[in-house]
Amino acid sequence: MTTTSNAEVALESLRAELDLVDATLLDTLKSRIDLCVRIAEHKREHGVPMMQPHRIGVVQERAARYGAEHGIDGTFLRRLYDLIIEETCRVEDLVIDAPDTDGGRPVRGTAS
Repeated sequence: MTTTSNAEVALESLRAELDLVDATLLDTLKSRIDLCVRIAEHKREHGVPMMQPHRIGVVQERAARYGAEHGIDGTFLRRLYDLIIEETCRVEDLVIDAPDTDGGRPVRGTAS
């Protein structure tokens, strides 16, 4: 007969809590990408270039401040945001470069 120790139950409970946080994180990333699609549509409609280097700096600086204030390694956050920004730029490129359809409205990127 196998008995589950209190430590094992507590660990499983913590892992279930972590799974919920991960789901929220993934949903938040999807929301961010969806919003970037909307931004790309706006840029396309108004002739704004996709790349906005000053904006990338603002986002990176905000992440660095958050890390410093909350004890999260700045190098980790920079690497994380490098990946996030790389993906959102890829998605924005897809939207901005998409052929016109539906009366001139651009085709949405695959991320939404």
